[in-house]
Amino acid sequence: MFLLFWLVPIEFWLVPIGSLLSLLFAFYLSRTTKKFDEGTEIMQQIAQAIREGARAYLKRQYRVVALIFAIIFIILLILAINKMLPIFVPFTFLTGGFFSALSGFIGMTQATDSSARTANAARTSLNSALRVAFSAGGVMGFVVVGLSLLDLSWWFLLLNWFYRGVPTTERIFAVTATMVCYGMGASFQALFARVGGGIFTKAADVGADLVGKIEADIPEDDPRNPATIADNVGDNVGDVAGMGADLYESYVGSIVASMALAAAAGFGMTGIILPLILAAAGVVSAVIGTFLIQTKEDASQGALLFALRKGVWSASILMAILSAIIIRFIFPGHFNFYWSILAGLVCGVFIGFSTEFFTSDTYVPTRNIAQSSKTGPATVILEGLSVGMLSVSPPVIAVALAIIAAYYLPGGAQRPEYGLFGVAIAAVGMLSTLCITLATDAYGPVADNAGGNAQMADLPEEVRKRTDALDAIGNTTAATGKGFAIGSAALTVLALVAAYRSQILIFFEGLDLRIANPQVIIGLFIGAMMPYVFCSQTIKAVGRTAGLIVIEVRRQFKEIKGLLEGKAKPDYAQAVHICTVAAQKQMVVPSLMAIIVPIIIGILLGPNGVIGLLVGAMVAGFVVALMMANTGGAWDNAKKYIEKGELGGKGSPEHKAAVVGDTVGDPFKDTAGPSLNILIKLMSTVSIVFAGFILRFTIFK
Repeated sequence: MFLLFWLVPIEFWLVPIGSLLSLLFAFYLSRTTKKFDEGTEIMQQIAQAIREGARAYLKRQYRVVALIFAIIFIILLILAINKMLPIFVPFTFLTGGFFSALSGFIGMTQATDSSARTANAARTSLNSALRVAFSAGGVMGFVVVGLSLLDLSWWFLLLNWFYRGVPTTERIFAVTATMVCYGMGASFQALFARVGGGIFTKAADVGADLVGKIEADIPEDDPRNPATIADNVGDNVGDVAGMGADLYESYVGSIVASMALAAAAGFGMTGIILPLILAAAGVVSAVIGTFLIQTKEDASQGALLFALRKGVWSASILMAILSAIIIRFIFPGHFNFYWSILAGLVCGVFIGFSTEFFTSDTYVPTRNIAQSSKTGPATVILEGLSVGMLSVSPPVIAVALAIIAAYYLPGGAQRPEYGLFGVAIAAVGMLSTLCITLATDAYGPVADNAGGNAQMADLPEEVRKRTDALDAIGNTTAATGKGFAIGSAALTVLALVAAYRSQILIFFEGLDLRIANPQVIIGLFIGAMMPYVFCSQTIKAVGRTAGLIVIEVRRQFKEIKGLLEGKAKPDYAQAVHICTVAAQKQMVVPSLMAIIVPIIIGILLGPNGVIGLLVGAMVAGFVVALMMANTGGAWDNAKKYIEKGELGGKGSPEHKAAVVGDTVGDPFKDTAGPSLNILIKLMSTVSIVFAGFILRFTIFK
């Protein structure tokens, strides 16, 4: 133990303390939600059916992913034995994937345990329901951060001990080179979770809506609809388990990329642990912000949104203060990097504002989509697409300004390595309050499931009114969370590309990144193409699976006598089974693209082509992901705006037109869009991991 203290600075131990605080607070939130009752017997039965379906899906998914992980582990081990990788890389790959999966599983378990409790709390008050749903989401947020810091701390200590006999400079490079590869396992698991869960949830949702709302003219989450349980299961496996794995990977990726660039900039051990300490400070900020979230009874949508925003804003302000203290005392002489952190924080908050404006029915863009429903589904689609396309401009400009500030304020003009580290640390700053930001995102599926439980259990209209209010806010916070994740992905990928470039330059002197270089140009074109091909595969998978659900729901309505009259019970399990099998089959090909394409491009075009590929994918993926996430969120909230009684209400022609827009937007916002930020990061980490292999076998020497 004394040796460990000697090998790392004393302030490093703030990181495992932050991890412990995060996990303990997650446990506290979990115990808090468990104190609430699940309600009536029928409410408990519905919750149990959703739990069983979600666990069955994840069990099957983890079997498929485990097989693929085993194959890649063997490949990485062979490369390590042949000196093309550090020997620890295959094992960091496994632990990254394991903790990413564990984060999603814990979050999903908490969500499925909390939906009925939220519905039952809504029988008492809106504020009680908000507290239950948000606490459930908070478990996800604090578990993701706690496990991330725990695993990063463990690997940092182990690697420092293993390389203890190596000179400090070489030891730092060896540690960071290995830890960057840790993100590959997290990214790979996250992509499978997002794609598979996204296919499941949106196929069930689209199938249930098309037959239930439009053909049978029955309400959403009606117990007569055979796809209702599958829809609610999908909310948990896609929007909770998938999202948890996704943001675990984003969080880890930003930290390890900044650690690698700190080493490249020559900042030594103190610079390397700085991102970890900032992350630990973010836990403290988020804990305090969590206690500020509450609302009054009969609050408006704006008041509910403000209640959640108040917690996020408070955490961000506190983080800004703590960051200044940390830079001043732990990283003396480099206070200019504080402005990089602040740029990331401000950029994250601004992206939240922008997403809220374009997706909340409080504002004009979404209300205009609702107004367009008067002339049918076609105009809803056109108006929604125009809103989504326009919505990318503010976040892109914000990220561009954040990059300029983060690069130049620490002195990037004179020392580019300082600027690159500044960009990386800005991504850490943006994600530093992830605990509470992810909580506001994960709360949405819990509120959605609570509304479904209230509808199926035939609770009073007042209860459904409260859960609908929470659900509508959940759509906006979910869209905000996706924008936040996508924005942080852009900064993280930029840092990863810089880390890749630094690593390549050590062994390859022929790096030529001029735009006139045909290898770079070809890489740019293929990289820009990748998000579109990927989205094509995932959206097609949702469409095909949704078609199977439509056929199954129609069959049951036709063959089960008395089902539409409420005299018979549908076969919920069959719809869950269809979604599960289809999602597992169709998630593999798009997920493997992220691993195979960078290696092929590296062999055919060399490192120059790989960097072109990564930059092209980063730019195109960032913009397309924002457009899809915001378009889908706006369509969904336009539908809910009509359902509240505006423009005809439920069952009206306007409502049916909006439902069509919502079904188109479902795979946009919950399958293809949010998966893109993982795609571009996984391609970057794969390029770093396989850099030695590519340099040995590339055609361009």
